Amino acid sequence: MAPVKTARTYDSSGRRAQAERTRQTILDVANNLFLTHGYAVTTVPSIAEAAGVSAETVYKSIGAKSAIVRALWQRALGGRGPVPAPDRSDAMSARETDPHTVIQNWARLATEVAPLGSPITLLVHDAAASDPEMANLLAEIDRQRHTRMRHNAHRLADRGWLRKGVSVAQATDIMWTFTAPALYELLVIKRRWSIRRYGDFLARGMIAELL
Repeated sequence: MAPVKTARTYDSSGRRAQAERTRQTILDVANNLFLTHGYAVTTVPSIAEAAGVSAETVYKSIGAKSAIVRALWQRALGGRGPVPAPDRSDAMSARETDPHTVIQNWARLATEVAPLGSPITLLVHDAAASDPEMANLLAEIDRQRHTRMRHNAHRLADRGWLRKGVSVAQATDIMWTFTAPALYELLVIKRRWSIRRYGDFLARGMIAELL
């Protein structure tokens, strides 16, 4: 009796891993080109050439130029660790019992995310004047950051840590201002502050205004 043949299963994990490596290479190259040459000058073909892939691969992997910028911004939000920065922030603020420590850790996370995300946001800001898709993305970035700061403000308020007279709305606006890409640009990019000094400034300022 002939042996029964079983269907061979196709393991696509290797292909997915390669596709993700290609995607990250494209994003790395695009990040460098955008920040070096600007949004208008950088094109999908120039990104593809620098990444060593075809333009079709760029479109299939990520999308058009505006989609690449969006992907860069979304990647920056996660920070540098294996666990996305917002998840680490929430876990930390739920675990810690000292409000000073919570805000100091938020400032530390800001020093991790800002060098990645602020240059991209500033790029979007400049491009938004002439590109409707970038204008929409800029509005989304502002909304997302404000939502995150409101979430953090509620964390402080729910535990009774906000200074008397500071509402959740005011605390949201204070943290939204302290984490603004424009502040990073002024102090780190233009005035050449170290990232540590920048983080200390954020922590001291938010503690003074909020607690």
